[in-house]
Amino acid sequence: MDNSPPNDSDIYKTLLESTKAIPWKIDWASKQFSYIGPQIEPLLGWAPSSWQSVEDWVNRIHEEDRERVFNFCVQQSLQGLDHEADYRALTATGDFVWIRDVVHVIRTPGGEPEALIGFMFDISERKKTEEQLLIMQRKLEELSYKDGLTGVANRRMFDTVLEREWLEARQHQQPLSLIMIDIDYFKQFNDFYGHLQGDEVLKQVAQTLAQAGVRAKDFFARFGGEEFALILPETNDVSASKIAERCRNLVFKEQIPHAKSEVSQILTISVGAGSITPSQTDDLKTFVESVDALMYQAKRNGRNRIEVKSI
Repeated sequence: MDNSPPNDSDIYKTLLESTKAIPWKIDWASKQFSYIGPQIEPLLGWAPSSWQSVEDWVNRIHEEDRERVFNFCVQQSLQGLDHEADYRALTATGDFVWIRDVVHVIRTPGGEPEALIGFMFDISERKKTEEQLLIMQRKLEELSYKDGLTGVANRRMFDTVLEREWLEARQHQQPLSLIMIDIDYFKQFNDFYGHLQGDEVLKQVAQTLAQAGVRAKDFFARFGGEEFALILPETNDVSASKIAERCRNLVFKEQIPHAKSEVSQILTISVGAGSITPSQTDDLKTFVESVDALMYQAKRNGRNRIEVKSI
């Protein structure tokens, strides 16, 4: 029986192989693995003996990460810079595990790379948590820009989009149109049918008007209360008038009963449509107020109608 004490290399190896991190070493000149920890096999299914060259490592990186990770690691190593990379490592069964590779570059006295040593860490749980947090963040962002009742974009999103389109129209000197829509005698509708039915009608009208835009850039939102808005980039007053009439007809075709309306037994809307090619001296808030005034003019002039103006 050998009672001699273990040497330092045995102690270091035992310590390395008892951690969850997977140690490894690659000779730079030969591009061969001189060592990889046995922990690699339980994690990825590849036996340590199968890790012969850098090519084995590259081939076991997910194809979507392969080129990015390889180029980055080579570039950093050539500069003698320690680095780390996150990537999906392929398992022997065809699945993948998220790995963080932390790399230290050993250099010759002349500064050239001599060897790479490092540790692989399984960060799958961390990545899963990050993805869940990202999904939650996206949902929260989506909710913050969506009207809770109707499901269409809310006033906050409307303001963001309109400001963007205003700047775009001013920069390229293109027309921008805005349509403002209000449900006629909605207070009377709520008083007669009840607020629950009123909420259902708001949802129905919103979903109907959301179909009024004919292009991908057309943007519909709930402006507030029973008022809605439609942003029409690169649209002049003639085209805006047609879309405004389309809005009125779409709602009328829904044939929503409104016994307390003073203009129709069917629910109707009043619409204001304004168009502008904004200059540096034009003001966005003033433009919105002008279109809103057109909508109220439609209401004063008898409701269930549109008022259009080039501003």
